Amino acid sequence: MSSNLMEVRNLTVDYVGEDSVARAVNGIDFEIREGEAFGLAGESGCGKSTVAFALARLTRLPGLVTGGSIRFKGEEVLGFEKERLRKYRWREVSFVFQSAMNALNPVIPVSEQICDTIWTHNPKASAEEVRARAVEMFELVGIPPRRLDDYPHQFSGGMRQRICIAIALCLNPRLIIMDEPTTALDVVVQRDIIEQIVELKSRLGFSVLFITHDLGLMIEFCDRIGIMYAGELVEVAPSAAILNSPQHPYTRALGNSFPPLTGPRQRLEGIAGTPPAPRAMPQGCRFAPRCAQAMPVCSLVPPELKIYPERESEAACHLLK
Repeated sequence: MSSNLMEVRNLTVDYVGEDSVARAVNGIDFEIREGEAFGLAGESGCGKSTVAFALARLTRLPGLVTGGSIRFKGEEVLGFEKERLRKYRWREVSFVFQSAMNALNPVIPVSEQICDTIWTHNPKASAEEVRARAVEMFELVGIPPRRLDDYPHQFSGGMRQRICIAIALCLNPRLIIMDEPTTALDVVVQRDIIEQIVELKSRLGFSVLFITHDLGLMIEFCDRIGIMYAGELVEVAPSAAILNSPQHPYTRALGNSFPPLTGPRQRLEGIAGTPPAPRAMPQGCRFAPRCAQAMPVCSLVPPELKIYPERESEAACHLLK
């Protein structure tokens, strides 16, 4: 039996305009294993959040999933009918979206927001049972239960993020999709949130899809990482390999753009140029116009994502043999 909780194959997402189509995600493949933290990293606009919404079947017009397969525990998610989709969302796959500052309803006590989530999926549960579960969730994320009936504005940004995590966990999902869960938080609070997610993941055994542009944070938290560029996966590898021996030029450039925490000071190397526009992608490798190692073939032929067993990684680059 496969240990993969979710398998994504050839996923394609387009944004359709009146006279043109922008391909935001171009035929990507990856899997998320049982109990694993899998990361998607890349610059803003590379398609990370579009992937997250597609996995949740939350893509909205003008966005359309135009190809591929998303299988969760062997079932095809793109074929789910309304009732099956209702169970899939939150009972099996839940979400922590960007900006906890805005994710909670400001005029409703947080207790109601947690209880509504539980009641929606367990309509026969008693008020006492639902309240007890809400208390349990607050304790789980380290917030005193006496604050359950407070309003969102009475909490700090870090505590609001913990509340969002509590809501995501309240139905014991197998996978949590976290899209930039530490955005707008200072680095100390970021570390506290990440450490708590790691502890909860170890205790409860769920899997995580962690999406961020912060490669340093992701390397610390994730087991494996997929690097996205211009709607495509260019490298997938264990976190240690992404840190110590990145194979794709874009992965190396992304790593070099972060300041080292040890050793002598050195000039940061930014990535020259800008990502291509979704409606004007290069013919060959999408990173070729910005790559210092580009060869003539790079501008003509798109590289395939190939498996390199000796490195336990996948990469799409003509430079690799």
